[in-house]
Amino acid sequence: MNIPDPVSLVWNSEESLDATLPDLKNIAVVYRIETHTGQVYLGRTNVLKRRITRLLGLRLETSRALSLRSLAIGVSYWPTASRLESSLLYYSLARAYFPDTYKKLVNLRFPSYVRLILSNEFPRTMITSQLRASGGISFGPFRNRASAEDFERATLDLFQLRRCQEDLEPSVDHPGCIYGEMNLCLRPCQSVVGVSEYHSEAMRVESFLRSNGESLIDSLETQRQRLSESMDFEEAARIHRRLERVQGVSRQRDSLATSMDHQFGIAVNRSAQLNTVELRFLWDGSWQDRVEFCLDVVEGRPVSLDKRLREVVDSLEKAAYALSLKQEH
Repeated sequence: MNIPDPVSLVWNSEESLDATLPDLKNIAVVYRIETHTGQVYLGRTNVLKRRITRLLGLRLETSRALSLRSLAIGVSYWPTASRLESSLLYYSLARAYFPDTYKKLVNLRFPSYVRLILSNEFPRTMITSQLRASGGISFGPFRNRASAEDFERATLDLFQLRRCQEDLEPSVDHPGCIYGEMNLCLRPCQSVVGVSEYHSEAMRVESFLRSNGESLIDSLETQRQRLSESMDFEEAARIHRRLERVQGVSRQRDSLATSMDHQFGIAVNRSAQLNTVELRFLWDGSWQDRVEFCLDVVEGRPVSLDKRLREVVDSLEKAAYALSLKQEH
């Protein structure tokens, strides 16, 4: 993400610094304090004047609060109008100035995902906080691990995929598990099914995740309609109960959770400009540079917002990021 030009303040004496401080305003910014040692102090605040005065202003010698007055040679700051803009700008600056420690500086914690591992001979699911480029599908993000585990458990209850984490060596002498006895697993460990039959079930799970549950919902609705038309109301009622269960599982996912190779969205935020909003596109899981979208009437004629938005999307220069950065976004 591109970093815009900041507002910069530089001084050559403490007297000029003290003359500069009263002109600051208490606005929301991300700021950077440069020191004569070459080190950088990075922060963000909603009250710029108060924060900079506390860090650089005069204070009692007995004060134990952090003071950069004797070290600082300049301040740069970027006004922000929303929490999202502040967070993304702070993250970008931290990556630029502290490449080895920026994750700790911004308290960057990776969310949990439900991953379907298709590279395994007998695919299974797992909970992970790391995205992978191939060999499966990652579904998320979830607010926490417990939420991801609940969704994984509910999803597996709809299918007959194995829940064990071991690399299977199928054998008729394998002891199996309780899920096989409950008919919640195809029991590949006991050679009850072959690789191709088991993969068919794994593909059903993949379709369920990629479509946010719609693949199974559509199939059940079709079955229910066909049974109702053939007057088999008892079987139709059974399918209806299963359909309600599937819809419940689909609703159980977190609001942002989806297949991570199809992660698109848009955030509409306040802007510092009058009659303008800031658009932030999440394109294929990566945040793009902000777009200022003016809401003023053009030349006295109303213009369709839908048309203008489509023009913005068509002209958007979409930046591609490595998987590691996409995960951070």
